[in-house]
Amino acid sequence: MQKPALDLQILTLPDNPGVYQYYDKDGKILYVGKAKNLKKRVSSYFNKIHDTAKTNVLVKKIVTIKHIVVPTETDALLLENNLIKTLQPRYNVLLRDDKSYPWICIKKEPFSRIFLTRRMVKDGSEYFGPYTNFKMVHTILDLIKELYPLRTCNYDLSESNINSGKFKVCLEYHIGNCKGPCEGLEPLEEYQRQVNAIREILKGNFKESLKDFKKLMNTYAQNLQFEEAQKIKEKIEVLENYQSRSTIINPKITNIDVFSIVSDESAAYVNFLQISHGSIIRSHTLEIKKKLDESDEELLELAIVELRERFQLLSKEIIVPFELDLGENIKVTVPQLGDKKQILDLSIRNAKFYRIEQLKQLQIVDPDRHVNRIMAQMQKDLRLPSEPRHIECFDNSNIQGTNPVAACVVFKDGKPSKKDYRHFNVKTVIGPDDFASMTEIVYRRYRRLLDENEPLPQLIIIDGGKGQLSAALKSIDELGLRGKVAIIGIAKRLEELFYPGDSIPLYLDKKSETLKVIQQLRNEAHRFGITFHRDKRSKSALNSSVESIPGIGEKTMLALIQHFKSVKRLKLATEKEISDVVGVSRAKKIVAFYHSKEI
Repeated sequence: MQKPALDLQILTLPDNPGVYQYYDKDGKILYVGKAKNLKKRVSSYFNKIHDTAKTNVLVKKIVTIKHIVVPTETDALLLENNLIKTLQPRYNVLLRDDKSYPWICIKKEPFSRIFLTRRMVKDGSEYFGPYTNFKMVHTILDLIKELYPLRTCNYDLSESNINSGKFKVCLEYHIGNCKGPCEGLEPLEEYQRQVNAIREILKGNFKESLKDFKKLMNTYAQNLQFEEAQKIKEKIEVLENYQSRSTIINPKITNIDVFSIVSDESAAYVNFLQISHGSIIRSHTLEIKKKLDESDEELLELAIVELRERFQLLSKEIIVPFELDLGENIKVTVPQLGDKKQILDLSIRNAKFYRIEQLKQLQIVDPDRHVNRIMAQMQKDLRLPSEPRHIECFDNSNIQGTNPVAACVVFKDGKPSKKDYRHFNVKTVIGPDDFASMTEIVYRRYRRLLDENEPLPQLIIIDGGKGQLSAALKSIDELGLRGKVAIIGIAKRLEELFYPGDSIPLYLDKKSETLKVIQQLRNEAHRFGITFHRDKRSKSALNSSVESIPGIGEKTMLALIQHFKSVKRLKLATEKEISDVVGVSRAKKIVAFYHSKEI
């Protein structure tokens, strides 16, 4: 049997690509794996008996599951490779250095060579990758070779060596694969122009190079070399679909720590990524309980000091989401774009996913605490005198003034209380007057609650802007409830919240839980009201249509309304279908009536 804590960890995993890590009871790493869908992949370990005894033993030892979310499967593959090499888990096949992924190198030298390598040498050369698809690397190198004739020799092509006539052109020159820079037959400036174009290809900027390539394809076609032209076309398609760099790993970013923070009213979650030699080698998320409503800046500074000491981090540069003062010895970078910004965004994503998991686990294990947290957050966000445990939301529904109705939906402890929902037929208002309808409905609702000694809500939400809110306030004032019940209006377009007597609306964060609860209330009120309105309109139309048929009485009319629901369905029904409901003689009258209308 799995431990409940492990069940909970699996249940709250995200449905995203990423890397998962299994730990035993002593916190020792057991296994690192990648997944297209973390929740499905990890769940598969625990819902069956495995074919190998080794896997079954592994599953029994798992106590803790950690994970890192990444944007794509390719990123997961690369990150898995790095973590296995760094952590060397017992149940993974260890990856040796000679089995690492390939890079494309632009060598720092006169007349730069461009080649595939598995080893990165810190000599100022540029490296692009790593690549997970070997076919892609060879395709790119073939494309480069076909587009730009570059040297493949290892000669030291310094200016003095070339001028002294030390080298002679080789077979590559004679077959057109090289322009002979070793004998000074190609200027350095022209050669470097080609290298710059190749650099753009490797960065993913293919526009100019694709023009040259398509020109080559057209040349083959004009010379009736259709097989060669087709090969070039296929390579263009591969190149157009290719993405040259991983969004996680960039060899220029090395020995840097990344910190991000996500917080709510009770806790903060700090994610840390350690970057070494262009690779993510560690990820950790720290939860900090708030005591005195501390700011994100204060908490992140505390967390950075704690994590650097815990993991003995010595990096001289850190990436963070906002400016911090960490002393003169540490360079603080707040990236706005580029590779560093992508890594920071990845860290923020992991912090958010960790927070969501913790909240899901809290909701399952301790639902009361989860509700208390949301209620406390709503009270704070909406500036209410008490927690809104009981909320009611009103919405009007009418089309061109016909069948005006209203709906009142009720939420208790942040969840729909459907048994308390109420529909209202507007009685005193003639024509499409939403404001007057709102005044009537709010008055009737709370007059009844007062008369029946029923508890009043802590918060009333009006679906509409200032006008609808003012209309509702007339009834609130008439009933003497101003100040006893909080009331706000929500305008649909910009999700503005209006308060009585305040002309400036409140805007909540689009991702806040408070706004999500309010939106859920508003949408539920709209759904409940529009459904009632449609039913009433359909019955009204069916009523008027059926009542005009000679020889059809009230009981027959009710039977037809209940069965066919709409005039259209009644008109399309066969005489047999109608007779099954009201008998043969009445069915003939109804069919004859609609037939005469068509003629």
